[in-house]
Amino acid sequence: QVRLVESGGGLVQSGGSLRLSCAASGTIFSIGTMDWYRQASGKQRELVATITSSGSTSYADSVKGRFTISRDNAKNTVYLQMNSLKPEDTAVYYCKARLSGVWGQGTLVTVSS
Repeated sequence: QVRLVESGGGLVQSGGSLRLSCAASGTIFSIGTMDWYRQASGKQRELVATITSSGSTSYADSVKGRFTISRDNAKNTVYLQMNSLKPEDTAVYYCKARLSGVWGQGTLVTVSS
């Protein structure tokens, strides 16, 4: 079973940048399609970005042009580069392995105004 561990969250100022990492470990051979989700307090969890095993990406309209999802297969890691952050981006961010349905524990991103 794969285990996912997010890191890189923290407190940033509006307009700033942050890069999240999601490292896969355990009994795995490679990472397939990976998703980034986020959940703000009192809100429904939403899909933010997706990257397939072939490198195709997709984004929620709210983050297009600001966020970039990428992967490093040699490190079994997926990243989320977040630029031009807004207070509305404040949430706990989770990575998910699409095929297995395994979630990471989440990392908190707080954007101050």
